[in-house]
Amino acid sequence: MRKKRRRNKKRLPIIPLFFITLAAAVGFNATKTLEGMGIGIITYFVLYIGFIIWLKTRKIRKLRKSGIREVDQMSGEDFEKFLGELFKRRGFKVSYTATSGDYGADLILKDGKDIIAVQAKRYSSTVGVKAVQEIIGAVKMYEATEAWVVTNSHFTRQAEKLADINDVYLIDRDELIQIILNKR
Repeated sequence: MRKKRRRNKKRLPIIPLFFITLAAAVGFNATKTLEGMGIGIITYFVLYIGFIIWLKTRKIRKLRKSGIREVDQMSGEDFEKFLGELFKRRGFKVSYTATSGDYGADLILKDGKDIIAVQAKRYSSTVGVKAVQEIIGAVKMYEATEAWVVTNSHFTRQAEKLADINDVYLIDRDELIQIILNKR
């Protein structure tokens, strides 16, 4: 159940040009004038801008509903407790490790035979390799079958690469929001 990261590829400008041309053709076909072409193109841009605004407001509503901004204001310990409650509601048995000397794991989740060591990182910047290294060390210490690093931020490319090599599951801000929204 590992998440593959998709890289944004540059899209060719052919697709938008196709739709603009199509809108112009529809406008011309409807009126048989150049003004109709202009109206078709203007209508296309108005609909396109409306669609973009709708997408952005939908994303903002989703962020507000998730409460991620409150998570961003939490302390590290509060974030660990928040994650513990979140995972309890998802059916895991949760135990907390000591706040210091935890050998790299903040939470231990049990789900049947699986034992999952979780490193919680509430950061305002990207999470680096150190978090992944810490949870790799915790796997043997807690006899875990899986290792997760959960953050309210994003991961560096180096952290993603190390996690991929060592089968560490990374939960970034976007996936955390989805988990929060699905808990209710």
